[in-house]
Amino acid sequence: MTADLSARQQDTCIILFAKYPAPNKAKTRLQPALGVDGAARMARQLLLHSIEQTVDTGFAVELCVSPAPTDPCWQALDFPDSLRWSAQADGDLGLRMLIASQQALQRFDKVVLIGTDCPSLTTARIQTAIQQLNQHDAVMIPATDGGYVLLGFRQVNESLFSDIVWSTASVAAVTEQRMAALGWRLALFDPLHDIDEPKDLVHLPSSWLDSHVNI
Repeated sequence: MTADLSARQQDTCIILFAKYPAPNKAKTRLQPALGVDGAARMARQLLLHSIEQTVDTGFAVELCVSPAPTDPCWQALDFPDSLRWSAQADGDLGLRMLIASQQALQRFDKVVLIGTDCPSLTTARIQTAIQQLNQHDAVMIPATDGGYVLLGFRQVNESLFSDIVWSTASVAAVTEQRMAALGWRLALFDPLHDIDEPKDLVHLPSSWLDSHVNI
């Protein structure tokens, strides 16, 4: 490991929130188009793609998972040895992200939160977003459905994650308003597409559908 890479890994942590891609538990809204097994395979492909893209950034990557890392299910997937692991806290998504962020900021200067739903969240896009934290207090890449696919900051405030109705079209807008109220400088990027429902499948690389699911 070069000294430059070591310094970068000490500086920034990418926290990837994920749940195990089990049939009938992951990407269930895709089942009308892909079937039970196809939806689970898509969830697995999205997870592996997200891990690959984040690890390739050169920054530290923490996989914050449900069920906990000690669950045998995770042994079935071949993940890079460089991954840090943590268990998602109890509570709603906001509380889980808040706790994970608070813990990471005890060790890192910058934290970036992402999920596993956006195949167009590439290594280059993540790196570009993180660079914005050198001049801004926070960075956000919204999702076209009103949420966000990436949220990064140099400090965390509970207001970013409390009293928000998750999985609705107002999440990104409310989060942006909360940051403005804090006086934070926000770097805001163009929205990207999550893959949550059958209509979203048009935003997948064509090879994914050809190789991994039958529709």
